[in-house]
Amino acid sequence: MRHNYKGRKLGTDFAHTKAMKKSLVNALFLNDRIKTIESRAKEIRPDVDKIITWAKRGDLHARRLAIAALGDKELVREIFEKVEQGMWQDRQGGYTRIMKLGPRKGDNAPMVIMELVTEPVKKKEEAKPVAKKATKKAAPKKVEAAEEAPKEEAAEAKAAEAAEEAAAEGAEAAEAEKADAPAEEDKKEKVE
Repeated sequence: MRHNYKGRKLGTDFAHTKAMKKSLVNALFLNDRIKTIESRAKEIRPDVDKIITWAKRGDLHARRLAIAALGDKELVREIFEKVEQGMWQDRQGGYTRIMKLGPRKGDNAPMVIMELVTEPVKKKEEAKPVAKKATKKAAPKKVEAAEEAPKEEAAEAKAAEAAEEAAAEGAEAAEAEKADAPAEEDKKEKVE
């Protein structure tokens, strides 16, 4: 039985699976992109995230953990330097991207490209908080009503100006069409 062995077997025994995952993680950090089977990519994703999180911590213990996981001091040094320079600084996880390629020709295995995400995070614009209504007595309500009246008048004036401009543009367009219409009729007569 496989007591306390977590994760996919990936078609091999435990030692081979462990070595394969270590090799794939090394290749991903060296090349920033690898082509592999979907199940292998999904299996190494947590390992990659863990190593980058250790690099963001940046202390000696985290460095030693990363060296133990990767087995390459120089590669760990490069990863820690990238993180110190600001890579993945604003990212709280999700350091990898998996793009599906389709089935492999020989055995129909689902192939993917797995790559490290280097773009900065695009934060969604937060909605502005709605102004809270005044909970005081009647005096603030009158002030708000007095402030809203000029705003409403200004909005109505802008709407009226926009309508006038649209009407003027429509009239110009209609005149231009009328001017073009006789020229088109002359062309039809010439053709006939």
